[in-house]
Amino acid sequence: MRGLPRAVKSSLEKACDSALLAVEVYNKPAVKFKSGGYITLMIIAWTSLFHAIFFRRKQKPYYKKPNGRYEKREGEYRHWELGECIRQYFGSDTSNAIRKNLEFFIPLRNKIEHRSMPELDPSIFGECQAMLLNFDEALEKEFGAKHRLRESLSFSLQLFPSTENLVAAVKKNPATKPVVDFIQAYRSSISPDIQASGKYSFKAFLIQVANHPTADAVPIQFVHYDKLGTEEKKQIDQLAAIVRVKPIPVFNLDLIKPGEVVKKVQQGLGNPKIKRGGKTLDKFTADTHTRAWRKYKVRPASKSTTPWETNPQYCVYDKLNGNYGYTTGWVEFLVEKLKDDVEFSSLYA
Repeated sequence: MRGLPRAVKSSLEKACDSALLAVEVYNKPAVKFKSGGYITLMIIAWTSLFHAIFFRRKQKPYYKKPNGRYEKREGEYRHWELGECIRQYFGSDTSNAIRKNLEFFIPLRNKIEHRSMPELDPSIFGECQAMLLNFDEALEKEFGAKHRLRESLSFSLQLFPSTENLVAAVKKNPATKPVVDFIQAYRSSISPDIQASGKYSFKAFLIQVANHPTADAVPIQFVHYDKLGTEEKKQIDQLAAIVRVKPIPVFNLDLIKPGEVVKKVQQGLGNPKIKRGGKTLDKFTADTHTRAWRKYKVRPASKSTTPWETNPQYCVYDKLNGNYGYTTGWVEFLVEKLKDDVEFSSLYA
């Protein structure tokens, strides 16, 4: 990491250390809920990687006040969290599979942060693996091959993995239901192309074969699906059809309607009132909420041809009913933001 500015080097080291520690935690046999610690550490890794990228671009990844000055907490600049880093890095490219993979983990981390749900590990392995592979590719793309992690990692020794799906997870542990509902709703909200992308979820078949004729043959090889021939793809697809478990989509079970968002935010702000037209009204109303989701770009306009392009950390589109549901994270975000009177007034600017 020689030659890199201090802020870039520091963030890059933190990113790599966090990613390697995440893999170490996941591969420890004694750890039961592998995904919990792994996701938390990988979110730190990705956030630090984005910070390193922004610092190298001479862009300070700090939140700003309405007056243009950088925010501080306890004397330290308030760095962008992963959600904001994603918006800054990918911009208007809301259908990027890597972006969708990362946006899947932000609310999921919040839901499992203080829980132990080992039943979920098999079902989200694909997204977890893609999160790591994407990280290493981004690391190489932005900082060169000498920084990549793959030379430090190997295929871990494992027993036969569990074949349990999300339905089985709920049966085994009913407490997982809210999290399972979120996972199913999120997967149902993204396009089939993104679901099929290895950048969103890494899928593989590990099939035992006879011993290789040569002693120096590699025992395990990864073959990219996109590089296979037509006939080879047909064989893989036939095999996938044999073992594929059809997901059961569940909608709206862990989401909040707009009217409920309005009530919760109004209460969270302390139930403030304003005078308008000679009447005393709630400060946060349905109109305020509409202005908020427009300003913070959590969902597209009402007549958009791509209604599913939301920020799933805060909002999910329900195709069946043609409406939107909001997360508790959206309520918390609004309450925190709109405590500032200047920020609130900006909604009506």
